[in-house]
Amino acid sequence: MAQRCSLAVPYGAPILAISFLACVTTGVELSVNNHTADFTLSTQPGPAISLSCLVHNSSQAEELLWYRGDGQVGLKDGNKVNISNICISPVNESDNGVTFTCKLARDKSVQVSVILDVQFPPWLSGEETLHVEEEKDVTLTCNSKSNPQAQSTWFKDNHSLTLQPSRHELYQTSEVFRVSIRKVQKSDSGTYTCMVESPLGNGTRDFHLIVEDKKPVFPTEAVIAAVVVVSITILFGIVARKDKIFKCFKKQKETAL
Repeated sequence: MAQRCSLAVPYGAPILAISFLACVTTGVELSVNNHTADFTLSTQPGPAISLSCLVHNSSQAEELLWYRGDGQVGLKDGNKVNISNICISPVNESDNGVTFTCKLARDKSVQVSVILDVQFPPWLSGEETLHVEEEKDVTLTCNSKSNPQAQSTWFKDNHSLTLQPSRHELYQTSEVFRVSIRKVQKSDSGTYTCMVESPLGNGTRDFHLIVEDKKPVFPTEAVIAAVVVVSITILFGIVARKDKIFKCFKKQKETAL
């Protein structure tokens, strides 16, 4: 007959074991480029940058993970244990604001993050030539990217743009500088310049506004009414002369016989 047996466990042993495991996990620290807390790394487009993640306070082999934003970075087998390095090359404007995070594989709450602060001078874009009819509205949009954020000024024909509250409206965000003109006039034609200024440099972009003569507008209702009147007149004319038309056809038929 099988006998049930049990292993005697000293009182308090499970608590000690749990405490030991918690100590092992919480005692481990990570550093990235000698920073043990989250930090911002300022750089410029072009040169590559390296990020080195190192394990501290652990007597065992620790696997490391790297993330770019929410996506995991692929690492080679020899670049995962106790120390791990990644390289961003080349650095470009689109890397600005991206977060790289090194995490402990067995406890992802142990981590250090790096936010890239990629600084670059303004570069501008936007439709260069705009044609618009007189008395229509038009908007000139100057798209700008820079870090740090730039400030904008509008010029017309190399002079500061004189704003009329009833006709001009300015709109600005971190990447868009816009001027709208209501009911354009011939005098609004010219070259508008968007100038942006930042601590790292300035940029300009020209916009050529061509105000064309207003095209004549034919009232649709009047045209339709005229067509209807003409059609009815022709119809009444045919009805009024139907007897003469029939007699003419009848006479031609008798002559032929």
